[in-house]
Amino acid sequence: MAQLKRVLVIIPAFNEEANIETAVDELVKVCPQFDYIVVNDGSTDRTAAICRERGYNLLNLPVNLGLAGCFQAGMKYAYRKGYDCAIQFDGDGQHRPEFIEPMRKKMEEGYDIVIGSRFVEGHKDASMRMIGSRLLSAAIRMTTGVKVADPTSGMRMFNRDMIREFALRLNYGPEPDTVSYLLKQGAKVAEIPVVIAPRLGGESYLKPAVAVNYMMRMLLSIFLIQNFRKR
Repeated sequence: MAQLKRVLVIIPAFNEEANIETAVDELVKVCPQFDYIVVNDGSTDRTAAICRERGYNLLNLPVNLGLAGCFQAGMKYAYRKGYDCAIQFDGDGQHRPEFIEPMRKKMEEGYDIVIGSRFVEGHKDASMRMIGSRLLSAAIRMTTGVKVADPTSGMRMFNRDMIREFALRLNYGPEPDTVSYLLKQGAKVAEIPVVIAPRLGGESYLKPAVAVNYMMRMLLSIFLIQNFRKR
């Protein structure tokens, strides 16, 4: 396979003033060979100001689009700049940059999507996140025939074809139901084991009630809505 040399790290950020500096500085230190873009999703705190003060590569959205719109903006940037692959990388410090290169190498084997998985090596966990991930994994396997151990992982790398899909179409969000849909369309997906760090600062929006609602929406989408989805 041809080498995927041009990698863009897309960092969606909404109100990450407590984390963005550490996350970006660590990324640049560990992976200076990769380009990055912070996509500020209409933050109301100092996220954008910190990026400007630090001289970070910044795509500043004037309003909050949510994760799907924010990530699509990053993918449009990747598409227009001609990157070979792009990776979703959280601005809260939980994603570790040392796993980006192994994901790139895995993608060179001919995959369209490579997921940084917390559970691919049989890791056992009784947390709500693990239980929810197992449910979604089972749903994806039932509807596509493909096992994805950690469909809720936000650390996903996409090749050039997938960048084009996300950039040019309006109905793609970086969520498990989209992974399920793309599998049905013939996308090849691989996983490699990664370690997710604790959140550096601030609070996650994914409270228990929100998480339950999210899982129910994803299950409904995978089992029903994806059957009627059009490209």
